[in-house]
Amino acid sequence: MKKSPNMFPKSFFTLLIFFILSTAVYGGRVIVDQSSSDLVSDGVHGGGGRNSTSIGRERGVISLFAAPVEEACEQSYGFLPCTKTALGNVFLIIVYGYLMFSAATYLSSGSELLLEILGPGLIGGLFLPILGALPDAMLILVSGITGSAAEAQSQVSVGIGLLAGSTVMLLTVIWGTCCVVGKCDVENSTAVDLKDTKGFSLTGSGVTTDIWTSYAAMIMAISVLPFIVVQLPQLFHSNSGRHLAVLIALIISLSLLLSYCLYQVFQPWIQTRKLAYVKHKHVISGILKHLKKHALGRLFTDHGTPNIEVLKKLFNAIDENGDGHLSLSELRALVVGIRLEEINLEEDEAIAKVLKDFDTSCDDQVDMQEFIAGVEKWLYEARSSNGSSAQAGPNTINYIDDFHEETKREHSLLGEDQSDEIVEGVKNPRKVAIKAALLLLLGTIIAAVFADPLVDAVNNFSSATSIPSFFISFIALPLATNSSEAVSAIIFATRKKKRSASLTFSELYGAVTMNNLLCLSVFLAIVYTRGLIWNFSSEVLVILIVCILMGILGSIRTTFPLWTCLIAFALYPFSLVLVYVLDYVFGWS
Repeated sequence: MKKSPNMFPKSFFTLLIFFILSTAVYGGRVIVDQSSSDLVSDGVHGGGGRNSTSIGRERGVISLFAAPVEEACEQSYGFLPCTKTALGNVFLIIVYGYLMFSAATYLSSGSELLLEILGPGLIGGLFLPILGALPDAMLILVSGITGSAAEAQSQVSVGIGLLAGSTVMLLTVIWGTCCVVGKCDVENSTAVDLKDTKGFSLTGSGVTTDIWTSYAAMIMAISVLPFIVVQLPQLFHSNSGRHLAVLIALIISLSLLLSYCLYQVFQPWIQTRKLAYVKHKHVISGILKHLKKHALGRLFTDHGTPNIEVLKKLFNAIDENGDGHLSLSELRALVVGIRLEEINLEEDEAIAKVLKDFDTSCDDQVDMQEFIAGVEKWLYEARSSNGSSAQAGPNTINYIDDFHEETKREHSLLGEDQSDEIVEGVKNPRKVAIKAALLLLLGTIIAAVFADPLVDAVNNFSSATSIPSFFISFIALPLATNSSEAVSAIIFATRKKKRSASLTFSELYGAVTMNNLLCLSVFLAIVYTRGLIWNFSSEVLVILIVCILMGILGSIRTTFPLWTCLIAFALYPFSLVLVYVLDYVFGWS
């Protein structure tokens, strides 16, 4: 998903907010009162003489949210504003949340600029997924790394809330929205690109993805393994092995993270190899179909063996000059008409694939024995691919037709990369690289600086309203850290093409996988090193239910009718209700 980021207006707006926050500290010092603290306290002045400004504000709406002076808040870094009031913390959560959203946007934009210069592989497979999960990882890190162990134990609920909330939001609300905005008419179990005439038909419209998206869903489902491991002591009601279970889950999580990154690095190479294999099968099936059509008899005898006499007649018919060898020009006549355009294959490539299987003498021509041996091998491959060992006889054409359709389906599922736009080379790589580096640096700094104040604001709001911090972080924080990713996915899905749908859902599955591995690794490391208690059974259960259910759904099918988005949408409120019931009705926490 290419973007053309213009960092200067956004950077200016971000710095402007930072300036307003900084100056709010000094503005807050004017409003000092013996009986009520400032809406935004500087953490220094606890009281003072009453003045007209403070009296005027006490009579306003804001005074309804004032906190007693003895509940003075602690400023982040000694200068950022803080408050103990509900309304003040709502304001701070919005501002700090926007800054985290900006950080995610800068990281995403800088990563994609690097991708334009360096291409996939190490950058696309390792660097991009890690940077995409960086804001979440920062928030999880600061939620448990600061303060005493007791304070960290109470604050980590923000981290687990963000982890669960990001995963659930991406796989429910965002997944379902992408399905709705990207829907096309479903014909023959496949969504037709750019055709949307059936409205909101639950079965007649939907989206189709490639097989690689299904693989991404499978990997996402597997990535919940560390959650299961860390829950084993609670499952068996054991307290002695909890700390060890956290360590084992951390090791497994880091191992899976490394494996996933390596897979992402080598996935383009794997995809290229598999696509080449499918194209080779399509050449085989196309030529067999062509030979069957022009054969003077059946290709198989009644005993199920290749008919050598018919194959000899076919060879002589193709051998136009009668020299006993099929030259490149004669092979070219053979591959013409097998609809190579269906798989974007050139004639020269098809001829090369035929020679690879037939020309055992490596003399760039095929004699009769090589031709017969090659066709025999292809016929057996076509018949075995249909899982049948029955005698061929008059049904040979069925084997070949089925084999041909199978290769077309495989090629369609692989979703060969065809850009929707003209991709131009980078005109000034040095300038683009500098811009990418600045965006990455700016995004990293913002995420690192404002993660701690955002966590504090969430905890203070939780204290002021008696709303559990888990639910605040579950609902609000993912909107900040995942908004850029969610908006770009939804916009890309509106292109209503199979390729765009594949990229959209692959991005969602990949983001959840990084949450389950990178962010969970950070969380487990905090719990283990600080000796915290792992007591998040209901939260883990929600993650397991959503990831496994959506992972199975994405793994077993590539076409998603519109009714599947109803399942996704329903899982979001279900998750919230489930956590509440388990924690506050059954007392799991």
